[in-house]
Amino acid sequence: MSFDFSHYYTYTELVDYLNQMASRYPQLVQLKTIGQSYAGRDIWLMILTNQNTRNYLEKPGYWIDANTHAGEVTGSAVACYIIDQLLNQYGNDATISHLLDNYTVYVLPRLAVDGAEKYLTSPYRLRSSIRPYPYPHEQDGLHREDVNGDGLILEMRIKDDCGAWKVSELDPRIMVHREPEEFGGTYYNIIPEGLIHNFDGYDVKVAPPLEGMDFNRNYPHLWAPEAEQKGAGDFPFSEPETRAEAEFWQQNRNINGFISYHTYGSVILRPYSNHSDEEFPVEDLDIYKILGNKGKELTGYDCISIYHDFRNHSQDFTYGVMDDYGYDHFGWFGFTIELWDIITESGVIKENYRLWDGCHPPEDDLKILQWNDQNLGGKGFINWQPFEHPQLGEVEIGGWNYKTCWQNAPAEYLPQLCQKQYNFAVSQALLCPRLAIASTNITYQGGDIYHLVVQVENQGFLPTYTSKKALQRKAVRPIEAILSLPDGVTLISGQLEQEIEHLEGRSNKALRWLAKGTDYRCHLEWVVKGYSGAEIEVKFCSERAGTVSSYLILK
Repeated sequence: MSFDFSHYYTYTELVDYLNQMASRYPQLVQLKTIGQSYAGRDIWLMILTNQNTRNYLEKPGYWIDANTHAGEVTGSAVACYIIDQLLNQYGNDATISHLLDNYTVYVLPRLAVDGAEKYLTSPYRLRSSIRPYPYPHEQDGLHREDVNGDGLILEMRIKDDCGAWKVSELDPRIMVHREPEEFGGTYYNIIPEGLIHNFDGYDVKVAPPLEGMDFNRNYPHLWAPEAEQKGAGDFPFSEPETRAEAEFWQQNRNINGFISYHTYGSVILRPYSNHSDEEFPVEDLDIYKILGNKGKELTGYDCISIYHDFRNHSQDFTYGVMDDYGYDHFGWFGFTIELWDIITESGVIKENYRLWDGCHPPEDDLKILQWNDQNLGGKGFINWQPFEHPQLGEVEIGGWNYKTCWQNAPAEYLPQLCQKQYNFAVSQALLCPRLAIASTNITYQGGDIYHLVVQVENQGFLPTYTSKKALQRKAVRPIEAILSLPDGVTLISGQLEQEIEHLEGRSNKALRWLAKGTDYRCHLEWVVKGYSGAEIEVKFCSERAGTVSSYLILK
């Protein structure tokens, strides 16, 4: 079974796909559940590595997840495509064979398994979970519903002398802001298509959604309660989905970096959401810029700071997000990638990634509509149609089919999008630190005495501690060296078990032309008393750079 670009997978299709790939490539895949969702669905994780070249925990690891938000199913398609390509290209592509022989890639294709299922099988939109939150019941007001029975939930425009909108002269489908001083025309109020719970016949207010949970506000870093951060949950990791992730991360300590796939915006986001770049260790910010430039090169997406470049205004902060937690708590280098963007796809240039939605010229809307007409056959926009609303009387229903062309890429655009993201994901996984035995030397000293020297090195780009933030947090234990002696061999000098300092990689040389020496390599020495032919094992264990061994034969 190969990945199917024609549509977005439901839960059953997703699980079937993962199981079929696991059955086809048993030596490369471990498929497991990390927990159950609010509704009791299994949350599936695929662990990709060649199991014949050490256990997956004995290799440096990289984390990929998607579909944290229920409606952002483009992310799960990219995650499945990455799985598909890694497995199908193993043995055919030297880079992929090297990756799976020496590294572990964790892929969680869908975190919001309940919410995505509702999103894909009904007209409804929701943020993450189907759990009622923050209220147990629907609140009074307008709730989104498919009132005209066309299978979509769009927008309603209603003639209103106080309305803030009018029909554009550029195209009757476009609604533009009424000028502040304007009067005497035909104006509209625009509200979501829906029905009003406990309507009094006069006032219309849009009710908060029943399912207001946002998984990406439920992580501990600067978590804030609902009054300050909508969707935050009752406490950090209050949701079974995010808690399952956290427990897995704590138990599987070889992860160095991550990508979390979201939609939309065609942009790569990096931490922090709440701190300026001045809060970073300088070395980590340098690395983030290198990795971001690679992302721009491979995907075409700009890499920007959430704090500096992805806020509506100076007081607009986001609390409790996954990428901040991953970097600040574990010291992982990682990104939130906002996939797809109909705006930039249509040739519109956004000066600001967040402010465009609230303020842009109607000519931009015209460009997007023309792109829709030419490339999607017009199916992305539903023309305004009159409808007799059971509560509001005469309205018009229409607008963008938000699910299929704004929030997610149309299916025909998936192949190119997936390939670019796959290339970037592979490049990031290959940056992890990786221990290797550089050399061994045995010198016979006479009288059954042998002098052993073993040199170990970090062949990866990142240091064995991953980042300066990880050092600050003491998130990574030192490298452990273990000498195992057989019966009849005794240690004269040196230690059977000892900790050694972390090893740098190439990252500390990437931007600064400073003499660093061989800080990526070190050696240990032992003197033993034994006999010719005895076999001695020397093992080096690093939480994030892997475990390597060498067997020495005394001669």
